Amino acid sequence: MRILVCWDDSAQAELLRLYLNVDENGVVVTTQEDQFLALVDSNQQWDAIVLPTCFPDHDRAFANFERIHTARPECPIIAACMPQDVYRLARYLTAGLRAYLIRDSGGDFMFLMHAVIEGAVRQVEAERERLIAEKLRREIDSVRQLQESIIPQDILCPDGYQIVARYESSQIRVIGGQPVTMAGGDYYDAFTLPDDSIIVLVGDASGHGMKACMSIMTMHTLIRMIRYDEFRDPAHFVGYVNQMLCQQSVVNSEGGFITLLYGVLNPRNNEFLWASAGHQAPLLHQLGDNSIDSIGDAGTAGLPIGILPEADYETHRATLPENSRLLLYTDGIIEAFPGNSDQHEEFGLSGLMESMRQSRELPLAETLQKLFDDSQAFTRGQGRHDDTSVLLLERLG
Repeated sequence: MRILVCWDDSAQAELLRLYLNVDENGVVVTTQEDQFLALVDSNQQWDAIVLPTCFPDHDRAFANFERIHTARPECPIIAACMPQDVYRLARYLTAGLRAYLIRDSGGDFMFLMHAVIEGAVRQVEAERERLIAEKLRREIDSVRQLQESIIPQDILCPDGYQIVARYESSQIRVIGGQPVTMAGGDYYDAFTLPDDSIIVLVGDASGHGMKACMSIMTMHTLIRMIRYDEFRDPAHFVGYVNQMLCQQSVVNSEGGFITLLYGVLNPRNNEFLWASAGHQAPLLHQLGDNSIDSIGDAGTAGLPIGILPEADYETHRATLPENSRLLLYTDGIIEAFPGNSDQHEEFGLSGLMESMRQSRELPLAETLQKLFDDSQAFTRGQGRHDDTSVLLLERLG
């Protein structure tokens, strides 16, 4: 630590220098008021400043304290006062004094000074960390709110279909003593074209936090700028988005990428066209016999977007029968696991399918809620450690 001491007793000043000059501390002790104030006003860095409350007199000492506190508000000031002057500390404490010492006649207080200074410095450091953490919490919350603002709330569908969807950020963490919902890299969107074709997509940016969130924001902005005609061919659409995002450093810096599942449903013939950029295929749940199958396999997933501009993608086809549900999801829901378990066991695709089967008779919105509840319950109260997006599309019977 760099410690500056102003003192009114030359003999004690030398002892203070010896007592404080430990643990590689840099200590400057002066008995001259002018020199002391010059050092305060200098460019030197001080971690703590010590001054007596009676030097050169009580009023000047307090004026010097106020001057120092104004010039160096983050530097802890420690006051030393005589026993008979304890009452004078009140105005110091209300004006920002960090710590104080009572000067006994025998000089024993000097043995305590190092510990008092260390305590004051640690208190300031803790407060500084708390303020930084609180600022970070507010910034994270602002980014999270911006991310949530792009997620559709009310999704309109043509007759014969329903869509519900939900995004939930990763586990709530504590920063600066406050609960924080982390910004993340999951995304979903759904909207209807003028010809009643239904567009659905889910995406998942690599990593977590602000970079992943900003990658998704960039992709969302790009998608919403594309002309309607470009939406009809999934392979062409995903390829175009990939080319554009490969030019964005916010996405591909440090090896970043986005997985994307994009689909177009034609409500006239119930044909679902879709393309995958490294994303898991949708699940088709036929409510009549309660069977659930993936409409694709590992071979249907192309390269995630944001890696290779020349990547090729393929359009796949599936037909949605009456009384069926199509599930698009990110891996946060299936990768949920109990954090305090001795063995790593995930909710998995089997857990997701079982939850869907149990929801066979439930309305679509309640089914969506059950999927999240079951995945959360599997963590045994620990919460999911990854963002989760789920979109359910139902063709009514």
